Amino acid sequence: MSEPKPERSKGALEPAVPTRLAELLDYAPGAVVSRTLVKSKAGTLTVFAFDQGEELSEHTTPFDAHVQLLDGRAELVIGGESVFAQAGETVLMPAGVPHAVKAIERFKMLLIMIRG
Repeated sequence: MSEPKPERSKGALEPAVPTRLAELLDYAPGAVVSRTLVKSKAGTLTVFAFDQGEELSEHTTPFDAHVQLLDGRAELVIGGESVFAQAGETVLMPAGVPHAVKAIERFKMLLIMIRG
């Protein structure tokens, strides 16, 4: 018996097609926009676009979260410490550690959540 295939999200990528993640969604004034690309038992891949000044308030997750900045600059507050990142950089937000995300300027990121 084979393992069930991961659920294909409405916004999922097409197999074997090169994709520029930063081009998958546009910025919206005064908002955070997101698009889930993969959602499975193993984890999720979600692209976000934050307008300048927008943020995700402090929270914790039971899984590691990897943030890959695709465009712009952001401040990540992890365990009370500020970490500044820009396009092309990746930051690990460890499981169980409070973290928040703030847009220093408009930015886009890929959030990779790995369960386990």
